[in-house]
Amino acid sequence: MLKLAKRLKSLKPSPTLALDAHIKKLRSTGVDVISFGVGEPDFDTPETIKKAAIEAIKGGFTKYTPASGTESLKKAVCQYYSTHYNVKLSTGQIVVSNGAKHSLFNIALALFNNNDEVIIPAPYWVSYPEQISLVGAKPVFVETKLKDGFKVSSSLLERYLNKKTKAIILNTPSNPTGMVYSKDELKDILSFVKANKLFLIADEIYDRLVYEKKFVSVLSLLDNLPDVKDYVIVVNGVSKTFAMTGWRIGYTISNEVIAKAMSDIQSQTTSNPASISQKAAETALLGGDDDVTAMIKEFRNRRDLIVSMLKDIKGVKLKSPDGSFYVFPDFSHYLNKKFNGIKIQSSLKLCEYLLSEAKVGVVPGEAFGAPGFVRFSFATSTENIKKGLERIKSALYKLK
Repeated sequence: MLKLAKRLKSLKPSPTLALDAHIKKLRSTGVDVISFGVGEPDFDTPETIKKAAIEAIKGGFTKYTPASGTESLKKAVCQYYSTHYNVKLSTGQIVVSNGAKHSLFNIALALFNNNDEVIIPAPYWVSYPEQISLVGAKPVFVETKLKDGFKVSSSLLERYLNKKTKAIILNTPSNPTGMVYSKDELKDILSFVKANKLFLIADEIYDRLVYEKKFVSVLSLLDNLPDVKDYVIVVNGVSKTFAMTGWRIGYTISNEVIAKAMSDIQSQTTSNPASISQKAAETALLGGDDDVTAMIKEFRNRRDLIVSMLKDIKGVKLKSPDGSFYVFPDFSHYLNKKFNGIKIQSSLKLCEYLLSEAKVGVVPGEAFGAPGFVRFSFATSTENIKKGLERIKSALYKLK
């Protein structure tokens, strides 16, 4: 019998990617499935970005780059944060990786030892606990409430603090809830971080995808907190804002000691991100605003539509998302109901029922640490939203 590493015993596959693969398989057999599952903009990468990649290929920019990314892309990251958040950075703080997920794993490898504890507010993005567990640390979940906007505060975090606590992961705007932390809320959490000398890992991958509220980068609040600067690590990338999921470019912003550690790790694992993708990302960060504005406008319209249609379904509770392209309603009203004598005992079973009966793919809340909830991505067409929600409503009303 093959003996694999023990760490794999607790590793779970990504439920969102598994759902997407299942839906693609159904579609290949001719089944008309509408998917609200994958966190990927349905827009094409803007032409100016694609042209930059083509020019890089034609110009022979196809060799190795420094392991942590090109100096010119790092300068573009610095310019991006200066332009949008009035934050001054140096290129020594930047490590460019193969997507923000890779950036997060670099952080885990650089910071966490066996038995360290990392606080994760729930609902959470599916890969946070898996990556923490892979490096031998322990994820500690803090349950948040719909009525509180799915947010944590210093008083709530205090209950989960002990001598083993090393870091907090904060995702704003959030996947899966779409909530966005305000300036005062972030200041409260930074005060907690400072008082307890914890690392704060701020995942800002959806930073530009905000609607009525203004996004506040945690980096913009550090000028008067010199003791905290070294403990804050920001994760971002071009996947969501610029519709570049397949290009695989993410990055971290940290103090230079941590950046050097992550660069060293990357040099011995993946080495540099794709040279061509780096050139494309550079163009996105320095000049993609018009395309981003158009995408945000369309996402806002879709959000308003899907929220309106979900509110029209009896028993569904939700908060309209302030950012990202997800909505995370509470479907617990439909749990323990039956269809053809079979009881729907969890949101996982409910999602299986909706895929089977309504031919609609959504992600169960269990994947995000929130049983009873269901995640919808509205990164799909208005037509699909209307048709998909009508199918779901019809299927739900068949439950007794």
